[in-house]
Amino acid sequence: MNANELINAVKRNIRKVIVGKDRVVDFIIIALLSGGHVLIEDVPGSGKTMMAKSFAISLDCMFKRIQFTPDLLPSDITGIKYFNMKKSEFEFIPGSVFSNIILADEINRATPKTQSGLLECMEEQQVTIDGETHGLLMPFMVIATQNPIENMGVFPLPEAQLDRFLIKIEMGYPSHEENIDILERFDKNNPFRTLKPVISREDILQAQREINNIHVNKDLYGYITSIAEATRNHSDVVLGVSPRGCISLMKVAKGMATVNNRSYVLPDDIKAAAVPVLAHRLILKTSVSMRKHADAAVINEIIDNVTVPTEDFDRYKL
Repeated sequence: MNANELINAVKRNIRKVIVGKDRVVDFIIIALLSGGHVLIEDVPGSGKTMMAKSFAISLDCMFKRIQFTPDLLPSDITGIKYFNMKKSEFEFIPGSVFSNIILADEINRATPKTQSGLLECMEEQQVTIDGETHGLLMPFMVIATQNPIENMGVFPLPEAQLDRFLIKIEMGYPSHEENIDILERFDKNNPFRTLKPVISREDILQAQREINNIHVNKDLYGYITSIAEATRNHSDVVLGVSPRGCISLMKVAKGMATVNNRSYVLPDDIKAAAVPVLAHRLILKTSVSMRKHADAAVINEIIDNVTVPTEDFDRYKL
């Protein structure tokens, strides 16, 4: 099963539960194949957790859900060492993070100390406990959810943590027809209960290698760099996109090419990936940040103004 077939198989499976969110599914699969993580932010009841669980069950991998609360400790996530009285030695008890797919539900309800327990996991795929480093399972992916409308009892993710997420997306409300479909689908039974895995761990690792070989023309390196530089010089931006953000945009653009069954990246792939990859990495001026979707508006404005390369990219078609 190649990467494009894998993407379509997962999308078909998730459609049995989730209605009308193919774009969201695309980005979650792209994050998995790119070795990245996803933050899903939307209002309660929009299907964030159901989307994450449906995605995880579609993969024949280990899956664990962590419900983030103010009393959750970093050791609950990463694991602890305890002294075994019978053996007279310390033993390591792995935490919930030792799995392939982690659902960090309502991540902004935990304290910053607990949130920081995921930093090393997400960036380096490892955990250090009492000076001893433990590698995580591969593939490894964190899907976090958060509610943007609450400000009591929540702890906003710091910029360093936000930057660890390859993609930030919203579910969005369904259309009138989609909402009717949801009611019909869940009227008598919950289709989630019968969902089965459709791809294996080996399929994922093979697809990750395949997506890594997608061709990116040198002109597109310059295009991505120009977009990042424009964020750093924008009048509404305090802190623009970092080199890590540039790499992330390139990775997701490769994923967009795979979704479209191409072996090379087009400028349109970069444009489609720009807002989900870059918007949450910006630090805007206070007066601007109060506007809804101000970060996305800045990225869209930059995309409209940065010169697009005119190379004949189709010549790289295999």
